[in-house]
Amino acid sequence: MTSDRLDHWLWVVRLTKTRSLAAEAVKAGRVQVNGQPAKPSREVRPGDLVEVRQGAVRTTVVVRGAAPRRVGAAEAAHLYEETPDSREARERFAEQRRLVEPVRSEWGKGRPTKRDRRTMDRLRGRER
Repeated sequence: MTSDRLDHWLWVVRLTKTRSLAAEAVKAGRVQVNGQPAKPSREVRPGDLVEVRQGAVRTTVVVRGAAPRRVGAAEAAHLYEETPDSREARERFAEQRRLVEPVRSEWGKGRPTKRDRRTMDRLRGRER
């Protein structure tokens, strides 16, 4: 197979969980092919550069092939190649998340106690 629809290809290579989510991402402008906005029906061919934004993460891959149906993760990895810049940025973002996560785990532990509330009031400058 030499080409495939963009939304189908994103789903086949496991860059999105479902084909409808892939089509939605393309329509929302979160996917570019060769630096240009694309439609879900755009054909992708080997050598095309596909950039996908998922939240704060940008993944840039080079299309290496296509498959007629969804394949396993090991096989899907052979259908594209992530650019070195994209891989580095993704790893940097993951490291930042790991550093921030312990602080966030304290949040939302429930309702503040009376002591916690008084401490927060003091920090805000509303001393009693």
